[in-house]
Amino acid sequence: MKLQKNYCFVCGMDNPGGMRLKFILDEARQTFVCHFRLGKRYTGPPGHCHGGIIATILDDAMGKVNKLHHVVALTREMTVEYLKPVPLHTPLRVEGREIEKRGRTHVNTAEILNHKDEVLARSRGIFIAIDPEKMFAKYVER
Repeated sequence: MKLQKNYCFVCGMDNPGGMRLKFILDEARQTFVCHFRLGKRYTGPPGHCHGGIIATILDDAMGKVNKLHHVVALTREMTVEYLKPVPLHTPLRVEGREIEKRGRTHVNTAEILNHKDEVLARSRGIFIAIDPEKMFAKYVER
C-alpha cells in the first residue's frame, strides 16, 4: 500500500503551508528530537506562540514515538501543561518519548524546551494503534 505524499501540517515536507519540522531519533535515549524556530505566523500573545500551535507540536512529537514499535497510532487523549510562554524567533527543541505500552495503547510524553533547557510546555498523550490499510484505504494512491 502506498500512502499519498506527506501533507501533515507539522512534519509533512509536501505541505507548502505546513511547519515542515524534522524529527530525529536519539537512539541512546529512545527519544525523538526536533530543533526549530517559530516565525510570526504562529503568534498568540505578542512575541510568543499560540497555545494551539504548542499543542500541535507536542502532539506530533508524541506521535513520532510510536514509530519505535513500527505502528501507526492515533491520538485518543492528550493533556498540555503551559509552563512558560513559548517565544518566537528563538531556538527551541521538542522531545518525545514513551512512558508505557499496553497492547494497542501507547502512552507518550513530550516537552518543548528553550536554549537554556528550561521546559516551556509539556504533554502526555494516549495513542491507539490502528490498521492504516483499513482506516485510510480510500486515501491510497492507485
